[in-house]
This record gives sequence, structure tokens and C-alpha cells, in this order.
Amino acid sequence: MTAFLHSKDGYSIAYHSISGYKPTVMFFPGFFSHMQGTKALCLEECCKARGQSYIRFDYRGHGESDGKFEDGTISDWLNDALLVLDEVADVPVVAVGSSMGGWIALLTALARPHIIRGFVGVASSPDFTKSIYEERITEAERTLLNEQGYFLRDSNYRDEPVKITKRLIDDGNQHLLLHLNSLNVDIPAILIHGKKDNDVPWQKSEKIQCMLGEQKSELILVPDGEHRLSRPQDLELIDTAVRKISGIVSSC
Repeated sequence: MTAFLHSKDGYSIAYHSISGYKPTVMFFPGFFSHMQGTKALCLEECCKARGQSYIRFDYRGHGESDGKFEDGTISDWLNDALLVLDEVADVPVVAVGSSMGGWIALLTALARPHIIRGFVGVASSPDFTKSIYEERITEAERTLLNEQGYFLRDSNYRDEPVKITKRLIDDGNQHLLLHLNSLNVDIPAILIHGKKDNDVPWQKSEKIQCMLGEQKSELILVPDGEHRLSRPQDLELIDTAVRKISGIVSSC
């Protein structure tokens, strides 16, 4: 059954949790994704089957949580993740981030290094707001963004166009990671990325591995994998990575 937490700025944040052995696995969904997605539900079933603690949640403007999607920013969604982490999670936690969720999970690990003790990134997309502005929009869209504060773009993942706001882009600039030489977190990590991902270049996961340190991190490239990585073989690969990182965290 869905439970709710209340943020300081008045939003109800939806989540599901199951109790079990530690470390707790916490799933961070992607941009306009939600906790009812294939990966989130599959990981819950896997954790439940082996008796492991698990949390999935919706950012504001996503799924069952309050708010409008277009009003949200990286700061807002990070604060939602921190709220769930602080109020619900039993430590230690293995963060599993999908696409934008990989960015939010890494930011959460930087903010709560004593709680997040392992990371599994799935097509992780840190700094995607910068990539949108600098690489993925037309001059006409850039003009609309600067003059009216937003533009609309068709999406392969939902029926209606996505509203990209200047507020989202500007706020994202406060949380950029890929310009850093290293991340100030000491955690084991596995990064999974499809080489046929047309939305997020697999080189982003390669860069994250370098930032985390190759001695404590592993990069798995799926030759025929696309962005979603939700096929049965992809889901099995993700859960195998979660079990491996969980084992490392448990032994520390």
C-alpha cells in the first residue's frame, strides 16, 4: 500500500517499502518516470523474494506524488529523495538510479555519505539538463526557452509533449558533476549502460566510473542495450549487480 511523507514545502511524496535484511535497496526513478515502472517493480519482487529491505518512491510531479511535473527541478527531486531516505530507510543503503535517477542518487550519496554505502547506476544521466541546453535543442527551442521560459518537445516515453523549463535548466547548473575529476564518496559501484542508448551516451557511465575510482567501481556495457534496459536479461543483470554491491556493503 502506498504511504506518504510530507515535505517542508507542502508536497505529499509517495513511497512503498518492504522490511528485510540490510542493506536497504532504494530505487531512484528517471525523468518523468515513477515507482510503478518495470525496473522498480522487478527489483521489489527480487528483494522481497530474498528477504531484503527495499524502497521505491515518486518525486513530486511524478506518479502518485503531489505537484506538476513541469514545476519540478533537480533541487526539488533531490530534496524528495533525501526526505524518503532520512525518514524511511534503514541504513546502510544501496542506491539504484535509473537515468536521471543515477544523477539524483549520486547527489544523495554526496549529501548522505554515511547512509548511501553502495551504488548501481542504470543508464545514468548526470548533468542531462546541461546536455539538453548545449547539445539537444534547436536554436528556435533555445530562443523559446530564454524568451518565454519553456519549450515543448515530443517524447518517445509518453503521449503528450514534455515541457522543458528554463527553471529546470538553470537549477540543474547548480548540481553539475561531470566536470569534476573525482567524487568525494567512497562506495562500491556498478554502472550498467547500453551501447545502443540513443538518449544518454554510454560514455557518461564511463566518466562516472573514472570519478568514483576504477578500483571500487565496475562498468558493464550491454552491446545491444537501449536506454530503458527493461528486457528480462537486462533486469536480471541489474539485480545481479544489486546483489553483488549488497554483498560488498554487508561485508564492510
